[in-house]
Amino acid sequence: MRIVLATFAGAQTLDLAGPAEVFATAARDVPGAYEVIVASTSGEQLPTTAGFRVETRKLADVGVRQGDTGIVVGGEEAALLSAVGDRELRAWVRRVAACGRVASVCSGAFVLAAAGVLDGLRVATHWQACDALAAHFPRVSVDRDAIYVRERNVWTSAGVTCGIDMALAMVECDLGRRVADAIASRLVLYARRPGYQSQFSDALVAQAMASDPLAPAIAWARSHLREVTVELLARRAGLSVRTLHRRCLELTSATPAKLLERLRVERGKDLLARGKSVKTMATSVGFESPARARRAFERVLGLSPREAALLFGRR
Repeated sequence: MRIVLATFAGAQTLDLAGPAEVFATAARDVPGAYEVIVASTSGEQLPTTAGFRVETRKLADVGVRQGDTGIVVGGEEAALLSAVGDRELRAWVRRVAACGRVASVCSGAFVLAAAGVLDGLRVATHWQACDALAAHFPRVSVDRDAIYVRERNVWTSAGVTCGIDMALAMVECDLGRRVADAIASRLVLYARRPGYQSQFSDALVAQAMASDPLAPAIAWARSHLREVTVELLARRAGLSVRTLHRRCLELTSATPAKLLERLRVERGKDLLARGKSVKTMATSVGFESPARARRAFERVLGLSPREAALLFGRR
C-alpha cells in the first residue's frame, strides 16, 4: 500500500514526520506492507516549520492508484491558506478519496474540507482551529474533543502528535493490533491513545503547569484514583481544602471534586475500551458503586458506562 504524505512549504514538521515514521517502521517490521512517499504539487525541496527541508516528489508524477492512502499535513496560517488555495492539491485529494483512503493531520483538515470530501462528516482538527473550521465549512461536523476520527474511508486527526495516533490506528486496521502495538513500543510512546480520548485533558493541563504545586498532586491522583479524596489531594498539594478549591478552579476550571470525577471517567473510558466490566472499572478508579460511575459518566460524557463500552470498545 502506498502512503502518500502531501506537504507544502511551511508545513508542521511533526504532522509530516510522525505518521511517516509510523508507516516506515511498519514497512520494516512487515516487509512490503507500505511504500512511504512524501509529495507536493511543486515536487521541490520544501521547508517545514522547524526549518528542516524535505525532499518531495511531484504529485502529478506520483499519481493516484487504487488503494492509496493520501494524508494532507497541516501548517501555520499563511502556509495553510496557500495549500487550501492549491487547486491541484484539492483535485488530488478528491481523486484519492474516490479510490482509496484520505486523511488529514491537524489543520490539514482545511484542505480536505476545501476539496469537499468532509461534507456531512464528523471530523477532528487542532483544538485551536475548531471554531474556524466550523465557521468556514458549515457542512462539516467538527468534533472538538476527539484526537482522531474515522468516517468510512476518511480519517482526520487533531493537532500535531495526534497524527501518530491516527497512523497507528491505520496500521492496526491494515496489519493488526500486534503490529501496531509493536510499533508504539519501538517508538517509545507512553500509550496508544484511542480516538475518543480528549485532546485537551486534565493530565496535559497539569503537565503544562509543572511548576505549580498542584501539578504533581494531580499526577499523583491519577495513579491513586481508587483511594484519593479531596482532602487527600489537598494534603498531597500542601494546601488547605479552601485554597485547593481556588487553585483547581484557576488551573483546570473545575472544583476539586469535579476534577477527580473527570480523572476517574477519563481512566474509566480506557478500562472499558479494553474490555473491563462496569463493576471492575468502577472499583478500579474509585467510584463507590456502579451507580455512582453511571451518573459521573452521564455528567461528563453524556453516556452511560455500558454505552461507552459499546461505543469505544475494540471491535
